[in-house]
Amino acid sequence: MDINTAKQQVIDAGKQLVAKGLISRTWGNVSYRLDDKSFVITPSGKPYETLTPEQIVQVSIETLEHEGDVKPSSEKGVHAEVYKARPEINFVIHTHQMNASIMSSLGSDIRYVPEAAAKVIGTGVPLAGYGLPGTKTLKLGVAAALKNPGIRALLMAHHGALCFGEDSEKAFEAALVLEDVCALQIYTQVKKIYGADIDSIQQFAAVTAQNETDCKKVQAGSNCSSRREGESFVLSFADSGKSSVTVNLATGKASGGTAPAEAELHRAIYQKRKEINYIIHSRSVETVAASCFCKSIKPQVDDFAQIVGADVRCVAFDEANAEKSAARCIKAMKGRHGLLLKGNGALCCGPDESDAAAVEMIMEKNCLTFLATVLFNVYEPITPLHSHLMRLVYLKKYSKQAK
Repeated sequence: MDINTAKQQVIDAGKQLVAKGLISRTWGNVSYRLDDKSFVITPSGKPYETLTPEQIVQVSIETLEHEGDVKPSSEKGVHAEVYKARPEINFVIHTHQMNASIMSSLGSDIRYVPEAAAKVIGTGVPLAGYGLPGTKTLKLGVAAALKNPGIRALLMAHHGALCFGEDSEKAFEAALVLEDVCALQIYTQVKKIYGADIDSIQQFAAVTAQNETDCKKVQAGSNCSSRREGESFVLSFADSGKSSVTVNLATGKASGGTAPAEAELHRAIYQKRKEINYIIHSRSVETVAASCFCKSIKPQVDDFAQIVGADVRCVAFDEANAEKSAARCIKAMKGRHGLLLKGNGALCCGPDESDAAAVEMIMEKNCLTFLATVLFNVYEPITPLHSHLMRLVYLKKYSKQAK
């Protein structure tokens, strides 16, 4: 394979995966085999939308040594394991797609694959043992899973999926089919436990919460968000018809309208956390459903540990006593970029809108995965040690690299 053609196919596949929602931001990775000795792979911490051929890195299959100054994906080792184990495979993608990520956290292989799907991904989907991202342990877990003959996809525990094929089209097809197979596992279990027919991940969230908690009716609502502007912040309300309100950080006085009680919570966060400049209050079905349980949720997927924190706490925000309630929320948020509000979704925070949106995205995925642990009666989160380590590495290294 010509190296320039291979690099362009990696770039094109990355953009397609983003467009289909199978990966986002800098998460996941894509590679293409050049020959029996090397492959090219996406770089570490670079967004897919702006990748150039110069950023795609050539890596040795045997030694993992790479050419040039650009650092390859930290997951180059798991790609190399596929190429070593399966000579007919030329294209590999690692995704953090939603349903596969949920299933990767439940501790078991997928043993039933419908006949049509089996023609694409094989008759089963093995679960590779857990290892920290980029480590030898993760690579060895993938190597063991690859001993299953004929597979075109596998799950990496608490980490997502690895899909592969003779070319980019077949690898991409494997990723899409895997997502459908994982959805089938979830929906079948919902029907088995609750007798409910569902056809969306949002319905799964609502049904699980309604049947397992005192939250009688899970209702999503419009998000609201705020952004810091100097000595004030602007609170905006999505799809509600309300006008934005500007609130003074020092006094709490509002201009442009009447500030809701929640403004006091946003003000407290901005006063205490100088690195936070944007807050999204997510009232999606996923976050509202998880918040009904009102318990701390630990990382079920490892990008949650990196981006949000080693856990997310849940606090009841009392609008009638907003100032004291906000103080409790601030205490619960220490060292984290997210917070669950009892029966009212989650606060997702970041240094800018893009980072806050990333927190919201992974918060929803981790909330769904938590609900799946209730559904399947399996609760095996990532250990506190690994969670804290990933959070530290992300804050010190990866978050800066991704900018």
